[in-house]
Amino acid sequence: MHYHVLTLFPEMIEQGMGTSIMGRAMEQGLIRLTATNIRDFSTNKHMKVDDYPYGGGAGMVMQAEPVYGAWKQVTESIGYKPRVIYLTPQGKVFQQSMVEDFAREQDLVFLCGHYEGIDERVLEEVVTDYVSIGDYVLTGGELPALVMMDAISRFVPGVLNNEESAEFDSFHDNLLEYPQYSRPAEWMGKKVPDVLLSGHHANIEKWRREQSILRTLHNRPELLEDAVLSKKEKQYLEQLRRNMAQEDPSPCEK
Repeated sequence: MHYHVLTLFPEMIEQGMGTSIMGRAMEQGLIRLTATNIRDFSTNKHMKVDDYPYGGGAGMVMQAEPVYGAWKQVTESIGYKPRVIYLTPQGKVFQQSMVEDFAREQDLVFLCGHYEGIDERVLEEVVTDYVSIGDYVLTGGELPALVMMDAISRFVPGVLNNEESAEFDSFHDNLLEYPQYSRPAEWMGKKVPDVLLSGHHANIEKWRREQSILRTLHNRPELLEDAVLSKKEKQYLEQLRRNMAQEDPSPCEK
């Protein structure tokens, strides 16, 4: 996987990706990163890349030509037009299915905006995917780009030491991850569940799946609409829902 980030702050991207698991993956050549400074493609002698918006209004807008120049350099260097992700609150909310989709690409371009946005004309020309990491506004697209690259990289073969880690993390089968425990077996009076000490792998797997369903029901119930569940797990879920309904009756029943 080769990430190409079009940004006004390449050092922010390079520093963010240069540590921990991502840094190790780059050292091993499993992922590559090229942070391109949009300002290098300014046609202004003062290297400005923004101007006042037509029609008036607060703030400044990034101009089309510097963005286009940076994108053109990337496409010419790799020989084709890859997917270009524009980080914007107006995009589709980033989720696990998108992670796995993007991870299949050979190259990905992230376009990081600033100020009041980017000239719409260049967005229409180069962007293929509009993505948001949540319903809030940040000062720029660099942090969302880092979030996305971290999530996507986990599905690049070899990036994680344990090949199963990405597969069974939170959101596998649209379920949240089950509780995790480590040594000691008892801490501050709290004991590790007996099933995890049993060595019975089938029982452990069943417990983990049930815990994932329970945690998802309590914390993110909307995910269960698309969860991949067996017949017995669906029955378990329905029993949980019945129990919850009995514990918390509707107002008219109180």
